[in-house]
Amino acid sequence: MKLDANSLLNMKQLQPIAILTAYTCPVARCLEKAGIPAILVGDSVAMTEMGFSSTRQINMEHMVYHIGAVRRGAPNTHIIGDMPFDSDCDIRSATQNARRLLHAGADSIKLEGSKYSIISHLVENNMVVVGHTGLTPQTAEDFHKVGTTEQEAEQVYTEALGIEKAGAFMLVLEHIPATLASQITASVKIPTIGIGAGSDCDGQVLVINDAIGLGDKWPPFSKQYAHISPIIEQVARDFATEVAQGTSTHPKTQHQ
Repeated sequence: MKLDANSLLNMKQLQPIAILTAYTCPVARCLEKAGIPAILVGDSVAMTEMGFSSTRQINMEHMVYHIGAVRRGAPNTHIIGDMPFDSDCDIRSATQNARRLLHAGADSIKLEGSKYSIISHLVENNMVVVGHTGLTPQTAEDFHKVGTTEQEAEQVYTEALGIEKAGAFMLVLEHIPATLASQITASVKIPTIGIGAGSDCDGQVLVINDAIGLGDKWPPFSKQYAHISPIIEQVARDFATEVAQGTSTHPKTQHQ
């Protein structure tokens, strides 16, 4: 059964929320079968799947495509669609683009940073919003941990409270000190979802490519449960060897 925003909101302090990203139909199907309560179609697809060097390099068309694919794979799972860079630069653009993501199959949309007026406007127009503070890759100059100084920590904390007040039903905390994440989690009434933010958050999100070890480098705060890249490489080598030896397992054409 697909969880709505209220169901996820009510899980705070009762049941930890496990969220994984997905970008394709087959992976989304696997996550739904595994019982993952929510899937994030993140703009991380830019770097993990599309070969870009930054999340700033994808656009609405990319996100619409991937959200549609994930929805077809996971029709009964709550899908969070990421607003790509510059798609929420003003209220009008944010409203139009959020509706496009929802039409593509998202149940809620996520945007980065202290865009309080935009969050409020979307919520007032019956859209469900997930906030995101701490490290915000769309605007960050690097991927260093955020909130390690007193000034930074105060800014992240204030931003978290502002995002909640604006109407977001969930909040992603990325790459901040565990003590700061714990403080925020205790201070807000909405679930906090950590990624590199310690274990005291109400849930955790992980990029699926990091989790399965698909790629050749991963963030220091990620965890690999498997290493799929060497398996793919070995399959390709085995296939090439069979083709070269004439022993490929492909069915042979039958001639009358």
